Amino acid sequence: MGVTIHFDGQLLGEDAFASLIGTAAAFAASRTWLSEPIKSEQATLLRVRDNEEEWNYCGPMKGIVLYPSEDCEPVRLEFDRDLYVQEYTKTQFAGVDMHLKVVELLRVLKPFFRALRVQDEGEYWETGDVRILTEHMDTIHHVIESELKKNPRARAKLKTPDGRIVDLMT
Repeated sequence: MGVTIHFDGQLLGEDAFASLIGTAAAFAASRTWLSEPIKSEQATLLRVRDNEEEWNYCGPMKGIVLYPSEDCEPVRLEFDRDLYVQEYTKTQFAGVDMHLKVVELLRVLKPFFRALRVQDEGEYWETGDVRILTEHMDTIHHVIESELKKNPRARAKLKTPDGRIVDLMT
């Protein structure tokens, strides 16, 4: 429901991976975001094919996780053995400025990819129009507020242990 940035792509190679990790860590540090390198010999990553079919990648994984703010989902740059990433970050509750910073990060990282696909539910990646992004965030905010008024037992902005944020739970 909330405004989310989806992205996927394959890196140019191992040198691009090393450069991306350094660039992402420096980007995070310059904005006082926390970050941590990640690596696992056996990980399971949820993936979605173009036809919306879900599947799991199982195998080695490496990358970095950036934590922009308490109200923004982590930016997980988890690469599989083929240096492919497929992820998303919800910015709805962190606001327009944080959304702009996550898009800026992806633009900075784009040269390390063969191709980086970004689907921005706020349409900022595609249009560069802050007004459109603001309208999307405001619309979702109003929908959530309306649902909370209809159902006093409903809860909004619930964080899961992995840092994901559930918009609304009824």
